[in-house]
Amino acid sequence: MPLRAAFPVRVDLGYGRRMIDSIDIRCVRILRPGGPEVLELGTGTLRPPGPGEVRVRVVGAGLNRADILQRKGHYPAPRGTVQDIPGLEFAGVVEAVGEAASARVGDRVMGIVAGGGMASHVVVHARELLPVPDSMSLLDAAALPEVALTVFDALVVQGGLTVGQTVLVHAVGSGIGTAAAQLVRAYRGVSIGTSRDAGKLERAAALGLDHGVHVERGTFSAAVLARAPSGCDLVLDTVGAAYLEENVACLAPGGTIVTIGLLGGVKGTLPLGALLAKRGRIVGSTLRARPLEEKITLAQRVIRELMPLVRDGVLAPVVEAVLPAEAVAEAHARLESNSTFGKLVLRFGDEP
Repeated sequence: MPLRAAFPVRVDLGYGRRMIDSIDIRCVRILRPGGPEVLELGTGTLRPPGPGEVRVRVVGAGLNRADILQRKGHYPAPRGTVQDIPGLEFAGVVEAVGEAASARVGDRVMGIVAGGGMASHVVVHARELLPVPDSMSLLDAAALPEVALTVFDALVVQGGLTVGQTVLVHAVGSGIGTAAAQLVRAYRGVSIGTSRDAGKLERAAALGLDHGVHVERGTFSAAVLARAPSGCDLVLDTVGAAYLEENVACLAPGGTIVTIGLLGGVKGTLPLGALLAKRGRIVGSTLRARPLEEKITLAQRVIRELMPLVRDGVLAPVVEAVLPAEAVAEAHARLESNSTFGKLVLRFGDEP
C-alpha cells in the first residue's frame, strides 16, 4: 500500500460527503539495512482512503520479528507496499472513510498491514479490520491482531485444530506462542510448549500451558514424547530447519507440522521415511504477501470464531511493555535479546 504522495491529493467521495486530503504522518523509517541504530522516527505523507478503505489514527503498533528481519534487509515488504516504514499490526480509531467503506468514524479497530504499520496513521480496507472490545485498551489491542490472525490461520485453518488435540508450540514465550497456548486451552486441548528460558515456561503455565519443555541443547523430542507418548496432532513451528527432524519425531499418526517462521534456518534434513510412516503433513504458511481477498476472508472468519473468545477474556494479548514511538531502537534491541515475554508495543497516540 503506497504511503507517499508526490503532491497533496483531494478525493471527492460524492453523495455530498466531504473531501478527504492526504495527510502528513509521523512514522518509523529504516534508513538503511543494519542494527537498531538505522531506525529513526521521521515523517511521511499518507494517501486518502479509497473505495472500501478507511484511515485509522494509530494509538499503538505491535513489534514483530518480521520488523527486525526487514530492518536487516532480509525480509522486504511485498511489492507495492512501502519499503522503508516497518510495522505489521496496529490499533486505533477510524478517522476518515472512503466510499462504501463498512466502518464508521470513531470505531475502535485493530488490524494487520503488509507494511507501514509503525506510523501515526494507516490506510486499510475496512473489511480487514477487527473490532476492539470495549473492555480492552487500544495499546493492549495493538499486540493482538498479528498473533491472533496468524495463530488462528496456522492452527485452525491450515492445521485443522479440533477439540481435545495435543499441540506442540515452539517459542511459547513469544507473542505467537502465548496466543497459541491460550487458543489450545480454548479448544480443550493439551498444549506442550518449548523455550530456551525456563522462566518463560513458568509464565506460560499461568496462561494455561499444560507442559513446558526447556530446550537446552537444541533437542526436545524425547521430553515432548515423555509428556505425549502418542505424539502431537499439531506442531506450530516458528523455527524451521533446525527443528525439522525432531518435529517429525514428535508427530502423532496423521499429524501436521505448520511452519510459520524460519529463525532456525531454511534448509534442513527431512526424514521422509518417518513422515510417510506417520502419514504426516508439513504445511508452510505466511500472511504478509497474501492477496487482499484472502486477508479479508480470514479477518471475517476471525471476527466470527475468535473474537468471541477475545471478548470473553479467554484469549488475551500478552504485553511485555509499552514504549514511546521515539524508543523504537530500544524496542528492537529488547526483542532481539530474546528476553521479552509476549509483545512489545510502540505508542503513537493517546487513547480517545
